[in-house]
Amino acid sequence: MSTTASVPVIPPATAAGPLRYGALVAVMLLSFLLVTAEFLPNGVLTEMAESLGVTPGQAGQTVTVTALVGFIAAPTIGLIFPRLDRRTLLVVMAVAAGVSGVLAGLAPNLALVLVSRFLLGAAISAFWAMSITVAERIVGPERIGRAVMFTSAGVSLATVAGVPIGVMLSEVLDWRAVFVLVGLLTAVLAIPLRALLPSVPAAKASSIRILVDTVRRPGVGLGLAGHVLVVLGHFTAYTYIRLALERMPDAEPGAIVALLALFGVGGLLGNLVIGLIVDRTFALFSVVAPVSIAVMVGAVVLLPGSIVALGAAVLVWGFFFASWLIVANTWVGHRMPDRLEAGGALVVTGFQGGIALAAGVGGLIVDGLGVVAADLLGALLLLVGAALFGASNRIERG
Repeated sequence: MSTTASVPVIPPATAAGPLRYGALVAVMLLSFLLVTAEFLPNGVLTEMAESLGVTPGQAGQTVTVTALVGFIAAPTIGLIFPRLDRRTLLVVMAVAAGVSGVLAGLAPNLALVLVSRFLLGAAISAFWAMSITVAERIVGPERIGRAVMFTSAGVSLATVAGVPIGVMLSEVLDWRAVFVLVGLLTAVLAIPLRALLPSVPAAKASSIRILVDTVRRPGVGLGLAGHVLVVLGHFTAYTYIRLALERMPDAEPGAIVALLALFGVGGLLGNLVIGLIVDRTFALFSVVAPVSIAVMVGAVVLLPGSIVALGAAVLVWGFFFASWLIVANTWVGHRMPDRLEAGGALVVTGFQGGIALAAGVGGLIVDGLGVVAADLLGALLLLVGAALFGASNRIERG
């Protein structure tokens, strides 16, 4: 990573230097709160729909809007702020996400909830688009996979603790209070982010031309297509996972919360296990992970009567989906080390585009054909995505 006289006082880390755990934990907490806010509607979908007077499929569009804004913001956020220090950008986005949560909790109808989620979508995309660049600045280029493990751990913590706790609090209090609480915590996190993160200069080459040129590199376009299909397949099923789990006979809220928590436990395990070896094995897991998720989605569909089988399925599902963020970001670090910000932006664009399409189309399928049809479509998309991403890794880097 080249430097100039304008580089901040805090130097970039090197492979031999100590890890800045304070900075890594602050980034992990931000990813935890952002993901909790993004997918909290998945856990409180029934309550939201009843409170707002809409169908579950319509309430699921709160995820669609967030992801759609993220899809637009991911490739453009670096262009809008071409010289802004990325630490400052993350601090501002943490505050924006906090405001979004408070507004969503106070909104009296679905339309205003959707409007409030615009800020969250921008914040999430800014975070993920810049996360690889920030990770390299914190730990050095040789340990990107390990730093990504921390950001991905926030995602897993959100599923194992954030979303399930949100569900439990919504039973005791109200889903609105949960949204406000998450928003306030995210805004407060801006303080330690500013204090602990090193300054991260913006990439000089951020431009539409660079993004297009990056996609044209050998194997990159094919890999991004596979990435989008994997995300699309996962979220076609996961956005409406509560509806799928409610197919259990005599489904109780406590059992639903426990199953959602198991998904997160699997995510934590996958994050730790795969995060430690991903720099050497990302090509293998780029195929194994989505195929395994597809099988587990099928198990959720086929075995609704067995809580033990459902528990095993969501545990393994979480294990392998947690690895996908690590795999995709490590793929960027290895395939385009000179284009980390551009590559990160493209991965986030595909991720948010997949979520938006999954939540939108999935909502129509759920309302029209039922959650089983949505899950089966998701499994098929995962298998196709695995094939494309795997093929991209067999193409020599240009």
